Amino acid sequence: MFCPFCRHPDSRVVDSRTSDDGLSIRRRRQCPECGRRFSTTETASLNIIKRSGVVEQFSREKIVSGVRKACQGRPVTDSDLAMLAQKVEETIRQTGASQVDANDVGLAILPPLRDLDEVAYLRFASVYQGFDSLDDFEVAITQLRREHSARSKVRGAAADAGDAPIGTAPASSTKP
Repeated sequence: MFCPFCRHPDSRVVDSRTSDDGLSIRRRRQCPECGRRFSTTETASLNIIKRSGVVEQFSREKIVSGVRKACQGRPVTDSDLAMLAQKVEETIRQTGASQVDANDVGLAILPPLRDLDEVAYLRFASVYQGFDSLDDFEVAITQLRREHSARSKVRGAAADAGDAPIGTAPASSTKP
């Protein structure tokens, strides 16, 4: 790291702290030549390879703007979209790759969007996955209904397990 004051090619780290979002590190450095101090911010780079082959920096704002179109007229807030973009970024960063295909970003958007709003999910999936006919929509809706039904059964079983009054033993089929 070059000193920004005297251009000496080395510096010493005096202090390191993670930023508020945890995605970058702020380092306070001191030049051994001139003794002046300066700060640097280090982040792990994440690049997206678009279909055209162009490589660009990952941007949460692009996730939000793309998903916002699918959420028009739906009860989804800006903070919901920000949380979705954060989840997508975390999912992508967990792969450990420094370059990710745009297609993988789209796939990472689908699960949290489905949890946020199923209609927005269908809109986004119809464009992203290139639905060509009503049959494509029917297949996606059928899959959503199956998942919805499975979640309802799990919730129902959990609720049934908690139906016994507190302090009572479960009923037994054998008597002493």
